[in-house]
Amino acid sequence: MQITGFGTYDRSKHPRAGILLDGLGQLGEEVRELNAPLGFSTAERVAMLGRPWLGYRFGLRLLRRWLTLTLMRIRLIGRYRPDAVLVGYLGHFDVCLARLLFPRTLIVLDLMIFAADTATDRGVQVGPKLRLLAMLDQLAIRCADIVVLDTDQHLELMPPGQRGKAVVASVGSPDEWFRPPTPAAVPLRVVFYGLFTPLQAAPVIGAAISKLAPDTAISITMVGSGQDLAATRALAGPLGIGDDPHEGSTQVHWRTWAEPAELRAIVAESSVCLGIFGAGAKGLRVTPNKVYQGAAAGCAIITSDTPPQRSALGDAARYVAPGDSAALAEALRSLAADTDEVDRLQAAAYARAQQHFRPREVARPLQQAIAEDLRRRANG
Repeated sequence: MQITGFGTYDRSKHPRAGILLDGLGQLGEEVRELNAPLGFSTAERVAMLGRPWLGYRFGLRLLRRWLTLTLMRIRLIGRYRPDAVLVGYLGHFDVCLARLLFPRTLIVLDLMIFAADTATDRGVQVGPKLRLLAMLDQLAIRCADIVVLDTDQHLELMPPGQRGKAVVASVGSPDEWFRPPTPAAVPLRVVFYGLFTPLQAAPVIGAAISKLAPDTAISITMVGSGQDLAATRALAGPLGIGDDPHEGSTQVHWRTWAEPAELRAIVAESSVCLGIFGAGAKGLRVTPNKVYQGAAAGCAIITSDTPPQRSALGDAARYVAPGDSAALAEALRSLAADTDEVDRLQAAAYARAQQHFRPREVARPLQQAIAEDLRRRANG
């Protein structure tokens, strides 16, 4: 099959589109891309939702990127006709353009998250804004022939009449994250990275840090920034100081962010990767990037005990109740005192990642769904 990746997605910021496209290519499909990255991060897009007067920046840049994509499409007319067009993650608007530019082609939307659900999780209040975002979700779904979601729990958010077009493909991890585990060191190296959103519940980690004894043999690196960063640092207490791993506290190190290659190195050098700990509705429906990537990098995983994460990781993780900082602190203490158990969890997580999180395995359900839809079309 000839499959075209289309839209304003950015592989460097959101690897999901690259995972699906690379996986389809590894499965033997012919893949090319018409891609003009928008350049805004997820955090910036959500900030614009809370400050509508900044929306013009999004609109102007989106129109410029759409012009680029349209010219790319025009150059291909008569020379290339894809069997399917895959609109990359955060493509709620792009799927509308794809439908216009490829009117008779199978359109696949990697929806993964719902705009209204994400805005609610990040503090947007009930009102016209949320209704508008819900309408955007519905429009995007109607424009697509196949909708890709990341968990079975997200199927519940699909309109009942549209659920038949959904296919579930886990988030997975890019191939470059895979690195066999190394024996756990003392002090135990632990990493968390993210945007400090309510979904991630980083304050739970901060509260857990405050419950660790100063002599616990553990070194925690917190990478990222966002709306819950200040609360997380405040809850971490006196241990939560220092912006550079070579200064301040030797126990907790704070980094505002790291470039992708550096972040991969930080995670690979760690023995434990922390997932998410939110007890809200969205937190119970997702399995985050960091869980897949941490397992691929050979880390032991500690994350919240939820159905989608149990489904993704099975017995290859240490689970704590969502929102339970005391349970997280105890999990960290126990692993810091038992490097053999850390080694076991690392090996289990890496084996799980090798079997299920590689791009080719992530893309397999989508490949089957595209092939079946094309057969139905061919048979009238």
